[in-house]
Amino acid sequence: MPSSFQLILCTCPDKATAKKLAHLLVSKKLAACVNIIAGISSVYSWEDEIESVTECLLMIKTSQDNYAAIETALFKHHPYELPEIIALPIERGLPEYLDWITSCLSSK
Repeated sequence: MPSSFQLILCTCPDKATAKKLAHLLVSKKLAACVNIIAGISSVYSWEDEIESVTECLLMIKTSQDNYAAIETALFKHHPYELPEIIALPIERGLPEYLDWITSCLSSK
């Protein structure tokens, strides 16, 4: 049976933006946890130029049911014209941890 959990990746230009987006997602119960990894180096093509920047990576733990709302929130509040928003299925995990994700996403 496929998992209903996802890990969503999103890069941000700086730690302040990353923290703002992480707090937004967790406070709205769209994500159980968002890890912020600072200081990643990104090399990519944009408008026919090769860019090289330092960014922060958000690792967003959530359910598949929340993907659309997370995508909308990130796109609305993100400073990039075209933010990276990529979802990966969580194939397996410690059952107690996955239960914790579910409990964090539930309305109380």
